[in-house]
Amino acid sequence: MRAIWSGEITFGLVNVPVKLYGATRSHDVSFHQVHDEDHGRIRYRRTCEVCGREIDYEHIDKAYAEGDKTVVLTDEELDSLPAEDNDEIDVVQFVPDEQVDPILLGTSYFLEPVGRSSKAYVLLRRTLEDTERTAIVTFTLRTKTRLGVLRVHGDLLALQTLRWPKDLKEVDFGPKKSSISSKELKMSASLVEQFSGDFEPEQFTDEYQAQLRELLEAKLEEGESVDTEETFGEKSDDGEAQEGGKVISLMDALERSVRSRREGQEKDSGTKKTKKSGSKSSGTKSSGTKSSGTKKKKSTKKSGAKKSGTKKSGTKKSA
Repeated sequence: MRAIWSGEITFGLVNVPVKLYGATRSHDVSFHQVHDEDHGRIRYRRTCEVCGREIDYEHIDKAYAEGDKTVVLTDEELDSLPAEDNDEIDVVQFVPDEQVDPILLGTSYFLEPVGRSSKAYVLLRRTLEDTERTAIVTFTLRTKTRLGVLRVHGDLLALQTLRWPKDLKEVDFGPKKSSISSKELKMSASLVEQFSGDFEPEQFTDEYQAQLRELLEAKLEEGESVDTEETFGEKSDDGEAQEGGKVISLMDALERSVRSRREGQEKDSGTKKTKKSGSKSSGTKSSGTKSSGTKKKKSTKKSGAKKSGTKKSGTKKSA
C-alpha cells in the first residue's frame, strides 16, 4: 500500500512517528456512461460558463459565494495557511471508549510505526487497550484541520475522523410519548435474545453487488458486449475524437457554433435593412408621406405613370 500521509503522534513529550494508510476500499462495481445508440463514452468537461472553453486544472481556482458576492482564492493563498504545514496528530484528551458517539465517526485509516524501534507505538497501543480509553486527536489532512480518534485495531493503531459537532444536524421530530408495558418489554427482550450472537463481519455479504457481478459475467460469457476501444470513437493523430471523417474538438464545436450564430444574425439584420430601405425609397418617390404597404404599391404605380407622360395621356384619350 502507498502511504497518503506521514508525521508524528504527539502527547506530552512523547512523539510516535507514523505513516497513514487508507483502511477501507469500495467493493462496488464502477460504471461509466455511454450513449444508448452507439455506445460511445459520455465525458464530462470542465467548461467555463463565461468563455465557453474547457479549462485545465492548473487554471482552476476555488471560490466562495456569499449572497451576490463571490470571493476567489488562489492555490497560493490556500497554501499560505498554517494548517498546510501541520504534520502532527496531536492527542488532546483520553476518554472512555463508550463516550464516543458512533454517529460522529467517519473515514478510517491504519497507522504504521516508522523508525528502527516500535516501542513508543506499541506502548501507546497497549495503554489504550489496558485502560479502555480512546484518544481524541486533531490533525491536518489535505489542507483541512480534522478531529479524530485513535483506537486499537488488532496489533495496530487506527485513526478515525470525527465529524465536528456543528456538522451534526439538528432535528425537529421524534417519537410520540407511548406507554410500554412490562410484558411488551419482556417479549422484546426475549426476541433480542433469540437473535443474539458474536459479531462476525465476514458472514455478511453485499447481495446486490454479488448479483450484479453475476449478471456482468453472464453477459460476457454470452457475448453481449462491445469492443472497449470502439466506445472512445475514432481518434486522430493528436488524440481528438473524429466525426464524419473530420476532426472535432470542443474548440471546433464552439467556434462553429459562434460562427453559425453570427452568420444567422447578420443574415437577419441584412434582410431587415433591405426591407426598411425599400419602404423608405418607395415612400419618397410617391408623395413623401407615411402610408401603409397597400398605399405604397399604388403610389409606385402613379410614380411610374408620371415618368412616362405619353402613356398617361394615351390612357386618358382612350378613356
